[in-house]
Amino acid sequence: MFSKKNDDASLSEVHESVDTTGAKKGWRRIFSFLGPAYLVSVGYMDPGNWATDLAGGSKFGYTLIWVLLMSNLMAMLLQGLSARLGIVRGRDLAQANRETYPKPVNFILYILAEIAIAATDLAEVLGMAIGIQLLTGLPLVWGVSITVLDTFLLLYLQRLGIRKMEAFIISLVGIIGISFLIEIILAKPDMAELATGFIPTAMSDEALYIAIGIIGATVMPHNLYLHSALVQTRKIDRTDAGIRQAIKFNRIDTTIALNLAFLVNAAILVVAASVFFKTGNSDVAEIKEAHRLLPSFLGNLAPILFAVALIAAGQSSTITGTLAGQIIMEGYLSLRINPLLRRLITRLVAIIPALIVIIIYGEENVDALLILSQVILSLQLGFAIIPLIHFVSDKKTMGKFAINTLQKIAAWLIASVLVFLNLKMLVNEMGDVFTNGVLWQQVLLSAAGLVCLALLVYIIFNPVKPKIKKPASIQIHPEIHTLKKLDIPSFNKIAIALDFSEHDEKLLAYAIGQGKANTHYLLIHIVESASAKLFGHESDDYESRIDKERMDSYVATLQERGFTAEGFLGYRNRSKEIVRIAKNVQADMLVMGAHGHTGLKDFIYGETVNTVRHELKIPVLIVNL
Repeated sequence: MFSKKNDDASLSEVHESVDTTGAKKGWRRIFSFLGPAYLVSVGYMDPGNWATDLAGGSKFGYTLIWVLLMSNLMAMLLQGLSARLGIVRGRDLAQANRETYPKPVNFILYILAEIAIAATDLAEVLGMAIGIQLLTGLPLVWGVSITVLDTFLLLYLQRLGIRKMEAFIISLVGIIGISFLIEIILAKPDMAELATGFIPTAMSDEALYIAIGIIGATVMPHNLYLHSALVQTRKIDRTDAGIRQAIKFNRIDTTIALNLAFLVNAAILVVAASVFFKTGNSDVAEIKEAHRLLPSFLGNLAPILFAVALIAAGQSSTITGTLAGQIIMEGYLSLRINPLLRRLITRLVAIIPALIVIIIYGEENVDALLILSQVILSLQLGFAIIPLIHFVSDKKTMGKFAINTLQKIAAWLIASVLVFLNLKMLVNEMGDVFTNGVLWQQVLLSAAGLVCLALLVYIIFNPVKPKIKKPASIQIHPEIHTLKKLDIPSFNKIAIALDFSEHDEKLLAYAIGQGKANTHYLLIHIVESASAKLFGHESDDYESRIDKERMDSYVATLQERGFTAEGFLGYRNRSKEIVRIAKNVQADMLVMGAHGHTGLKDFIYGETVNTVRHELKIPVLIVNL
């Protein structure tokens, strides 16, 4: 079975940060696994799904609820496969692709995935901006601009830990659910008629088109990448029994979360059917139009709840969308950049086209932009589903946890249906280009279509083609230079950067482990009070005095234990002061912890570890805290 490298972990900042291996039993153990699927579920109730739900309910009443249910069952199976990949192999979907396909193929898959992320974020940004406009009256262009701020919110939540992020997302899902529960109570749907909507019925061409839209928007490509990474935030027992248990509990998590998403989508459709279809307003397919008509039928509270739910849907889904962007970049490229920078790039790619359309063509063309985003997602879907099925079917890497024959048949059937429906939607939406478009647009679209078709055929058949064995080399190992002499360094002066927290003992222990009997230990702490930043070493505030007393205590304790130790206090800028002191005392090595400032401060001043290690020429031992 595949064993992951520690330095290549998916979402490394929160990887295995939730320990499920303790002595927890019963519901407490199950609860420790619950959470990842809720972050995934918001993609199934994002603003991009609202239009199809509104159109289905207003035009055809309750008759398309069974389509929602069927699409939800599809999503549950595919998300279960994604979770299985992450649990068993310890790889997310992007990493598994990188390790399976050649570099040119992976590069195209990466570009398509990034485009899908941008399209997803575009729909979520627009939905959130529309919600802000409906609630406050703020122009759409300002609402779109405001959405950039949630990148800072995401960074903050991630710094707090994955459980805090999950709690935040669950609270937003709760707001959406409660809002539409009240809407349903106000709408008073006919429960007998509603029940008949779960029975499959023949559909007209128009109903079929909307049904295709509902199903086509069900499985979001980024959710498959996201789920395979999020399940790795749980530290599990890597035995067969532990893996089996993790798969079971994540299946429970997926079932609960996606059924909640189904209830939200069904609620949107039911409200549209009860309010608009019953009153003859069968052409309500736009979010703004639905919001405008609600007060006439349900009173003034209904549009407020509608707008609040839309903002919550946009906010929750955009957080998970940008998180998926991080997973895709790191997985395909093995490239780790500043998380905030990554999210700002993703957000700007979504905001810029939205602002251009609003400023040049007006707010009335925003719906066309939403449609375009869904078309782009449709194009990407097959390139996420098909590799996933191959990976979880492979007994060489999945072992006894590879899916069985029945699951394979179901997965391939669902993949075929979704790819067909999405291709059909794509052809319908792009038909106007070939009918009324200019030549260069037709050529460009045709070339892109051929490339995507060739790539789709390749990823379908490449994993199952017979593998040609290369002739074995008679040389067991290539010639290498022999190890002649190892110069073991001896550190006479070891500096330790302390923050006066519970981590200090660990740092000191590692530092002493690197030293000898005659090593001189140089303790460094940077005072960061407001007075210290202003007056430097002349500062005499309470924090400065306490830090000096603590440093003296540390030095005295080490000296009592037979070590040679000396303490140094720095002021103002943490990174610069650590570098300055280490150079002044002529340290041979620096030991420091792998943490620094949090939030916006990291972005402005830079992370301490990275700054220090680039400025110093001596070895720097970084201890993960």
